Amino acid sequence: MKGLLIKDFKLLKMQKNFFVVMIVISVGLALFSEDLSFPIGFSTFVFSLFSLSSISYDEFDNGSPFLFSLPITRADYAAEKYAFGLILAFGAWLCSTLLVLIAAAVRGSVPLTDLLLTALLILPFLFLLLSIMLPIQLKFGGEKGRIALIGAIGAIFLAAFLVIQIAQACGIDLLLLLNRLPAPSVGAVAAVSILITFLLLLLSLRISIGIVNRKEF
Repeated sequence: MKGLLIKDFKLLKMQKNFFVVMIVISVGLALFSEDLSFPIGFSTFVFSLFSLSSISYDEFDNGSPFLFSLPITRADYAAEKYAFGLILAFGAWLCSTLLVLIAAAVRGSVPLTDLLLTALLILPFLFLLLSIMLPIQLKFGGEKGRIALIGAIGAIFLAAFLVIQIAQACGIDLLLLLNRLPAPSVGAVAAVSILITFLLLLLSLRISIGIVNRKEF
């Protein structure tokens, strides 16, 4: 897996201009944005998408048959894509969170505890996003994968919209309910959400290994 990670990071260097632009945008958002939680989510999700581009690079010009002629297993390949996505996304999350915490401390506009809890609530969405994106990309590849991914994300947003509408029909304001929770309760919600979505990520990995094992290159 180490060799695969080195390969993907070398491929990442080919996109260094885009990489630098995203870093500059993230820093600018942290310094000048009124909503300090937005830069954390933006950088985390953007950098997680590089794991998808690495799959596209592997498949380009019939590169996958050559790649699997090397001393790696298909399970190693699938697991490396998850490791690569988590390294990039968590690294971006950690750096952007530290930067935003420093900016908040300098401004004194947002309590650091609230900001940290908000940052923790982003992690379950990251795990969920990777759980959906990677199996779809491995299954369908480039163009079909993007179409399937758009459909899957659309279905998630539709399901979330329906949940909100049902809650409102029952007279429940979910956002107000979350805001009224004390900080320890929000932390518990974040911890449980992280645990559940991380288990989903492990399930997604098993699905992806099965996809790669059955795939013909």
